[in-house]
Amino acid sequence: MNSIHAAGQHTVRRRDFLKWCAAGSGLVITSTQATAQTIFSEQMIEGPLYPDSMPLDTDNDLLLINDNRKTVAGEPTYLSGQILSKSGLPVRNAFVEIWQTDAYGNYIHSSGAISTSPRDAGFQGYGRFLTDSAGRYYFRTIKPVPYTQDGIYRTPHIHLAVSQHGRRIFTTQLVINGHPDNATDILFRRIRDPLARETLMVDFKPMHDSKYGELEAVFDIHLGVTVEEMDDGSLRGLGKPLGMTGLQPPQWGD
Repeated sequence: MNSIHAAGQHTVRRRDFLKWCAAGSGLVITSTQATAQTIFSEQMIEGPLYPDSMPLDTDNDLLLINDNRKTVAGEPTYLSGQILSKSGLPVRNAFVEIWQTDAYGNYIHSSGAISTSPRDAGFQGYGRFLTDSAGRYYFRTIKPVPYTQDGIYRTPHIHLAVSQHGRRIFTTQLVINGHPDNATDILFRRIRDPLARETLMVDFKPMHDSKYGELEAVFDIHLGVTVEEMDDGSLRGLGKPLGMTGLQPPQWGD
């Protein structure tokens, strides 16, 4: 497996991550572009291993826990995308969460030690981000890996959820486009519509001009609700409560 090595090298990558986030902030899909051929993103279940106790660090860089520069196993990946409304407008200040296993197949949930290998202490396992004015989110994580839990094999995937006004409005699981195990995955194969499946399949490609072999993946979410429906509170009471208060915009640091 590829790894993030050495504290000095890790610091350079952290700076590159911040520059990458800033560079992508101006990219916007307009309403006209989106509605011309929009297929709303397919939802999938949350699953049983959403963190039952949050890690010490919950920002959008899953490869750096506070200032602890431990080596992280796996293929480093820059994951980004836009949250778009039914009419194709960017959804700003949406609360985006991701969670996944480490490179050995372990979640940070108390029952998530699925692998015989110990959990990677350097991998955060969970992250969250408030979308910017263009509805964009950014994460630095690892390429997902397969695992088996209670005899059930899962294709590589990353859980993603979107909340607005303190309520969960969208939950899904993105998978690797072209991975041979997608078709046999117990959850993914329940989606019969090929177009619906395509909304969850993401390309993990080598990052352009990367010095360290990082990957990049883009996963846009097209919600089946309008910004007006979210902002006027009509969705309140329908979604799952976040169970968190006092969420603040992320504070960047080196």
